[in-house]
Amino acid sequence: MDYVSALLPPAVMAVFFIGVIRVIVKTQGGANKTKEDAVVDAALARVQGSPPAPKAEA
Repeated sequence: MDYVSALLPPAVMAVFFIGVIRVIVKTQGGANKTKEDAVVDAALARVQGSPPAPKAEA
């Protein structure tokens, strides 16, 4: 039974890892993409010292 206790933690970690990857892939793009892009653009503009671009209404 030592082999079961040795294989169980990696199997559980693999299942959770696959779940995390699926969530990441599902949340890319879609309705939040424009909002996320705007946040990144604003942060880059702040870092570069340029004035922020006007907000576009969706």
